[in-house]
Amino acid sequence: MLNPKEIISTLQMVREENLDLRTVTVGINLTDCVSDDIERFKRNIYNKITHTASKLVSTCQRIERRYGIEVANKRISISPIAVVAAPFNASQMVEIALTLDKAADELGVDFIGGFSALVEKGMSAGDKALIDAIPQALTESKRICSSVNVASTRAGLNMDAIKHMGGIIKQAANMTAEDDGLAAAKLVVFANIPQDVPFMAGAYLGIGEADAVVSVGVSGPGVVKAALERAMNEEEGMDLSRAADVIKQTAARLTRAGELVGREVAQALGLPFGIVDLSLAPTPNENDSVGEIFEAVGLPAIGAPGSTAFLAMLNDAVKKGGAFASSHVGGLSGAFIPVCEDLTIAESARQGTLSLEKLEAMTAVCSVGLDMVALPGDTSEEMISAIIADEMAIGVINKKTTAARLIPAPGKKAGDHVVFGGLLGEGPVMAVNMGSQENRFVRLGGRIPAPIQSLVN
Repeated sequence: MLNPKEIISTLQMVREENLDLRTVTVGINLTDCVSDDIERFKRNIYNKITHTASKLVSTCQRIERRYGIEVANKRISISPIAVVAAPFNASQMVEIALTLDKAADELGVDFIGGFSALVEKGMSAGDKALIDAIPQALTESKRICSSVNVASTRAGLNMDAIKHMGGIIKQAANMTAEDDGLAAAKLVVFANIPQDVPFMAGAYLGIGEADAVVSVGVSGPGVVKAALERAMNEEEGMDLSRAADVIKQTAARLTRAGELVGREVAQALGLPFGIVDLSLAPTPNENDSVGEIFEAVGLPAIGAPGSTAFLAMLNDAVKKGGAFASSHVGGLSGAFIPVCEDLTIAESARQGTLSLEKLEAMTAVCSVGLDMVALPGDTSEEMISAIIADEMAIGVINKKTTAARLIPAPGKKAGDHVVFGGLLGEGPVMAVNMGSQENRFVRLGGRIPAPIQSLVN
């Protein structure tokens, strides 16, 4: 049972350690807005979104004042547009994206996610139209985020979709060349995407979700780092078993705090509470870095030998703490390792301690995958697709979510610097082995079949 006094005490204790409620996300089902008339459809989705989330920002601001904790982002997730807008072509999909952007602007929310398609087994006409619209939609809008699920443990890897996404990412980056390829930073490719992610750019409302629901995303890498440092200073001979306990206990307290706030927002909006996603999602700010947690336990830097082992422990401990604290933990809930969104990870990549290959190895045990990774601008479409395929295979074989948010920065080469601004941060362009060469493997297309572990019935 939640104990408000305990949570308020926790919030007061960690206020100086960069705890924030990273996002309150209202998920909105748009299936009842379906129409084959584009103007009617745009009107329907605009009206439903602005009506359902009309009090989101003001409610969050009121609760911020009550508890003294910042809700860093107010967001909306919606049904995958490729499903609810299936009759429309690519140019009409761009119109829909701009309508969504207009609704988000009116409401004052930071992002709206769900310009999405689920194509792990094949692409419908609606899926193809949405995917083809992504570069223009993300270039012309300010708040739209997009995700495409191209693989799952049950279906295998859709290599046709993966090949297509390499070109889409490259096109999106080139269309925003003056911003280092910013549009690609709002696009993520998934394997095994959850239906209830409140974090962008992957957020969308799954078909199995309620008509409208409130979910929260709690971060706090600075809190975990501070807790570990205190314990190591106070407990002589502290080992990794004890470190895992400290992480679990800290994660449990953060989860309880997030659920309390989320439930209050849901009650105020008259909507059901969905999930709390406890993910150690860093910001580009000092003392709010996942990479610093690695250094707190004695690793020279993230990417050094031992990093994968510690990340496995960190991710597991965070999940265990969240599961202990709440019966409604969902989304991703673990540790993110986004290069450009984390000062310490970016610095490790800049110094060469963290290579793309080591980063990929670490994604086998983290919560997401190759996140906010800037690549040389001359990286070929085929090589981008091949990097995605490798990352998707990790998720499919291990029955976990993996993702790739890759930004081929136009005109930049390995070692150059890119700046995206805000939570998207900045960082180095990472070298890609044989990045500008052909990759005939990707051209074969088809599907890589589901692994034997998919047969679980």
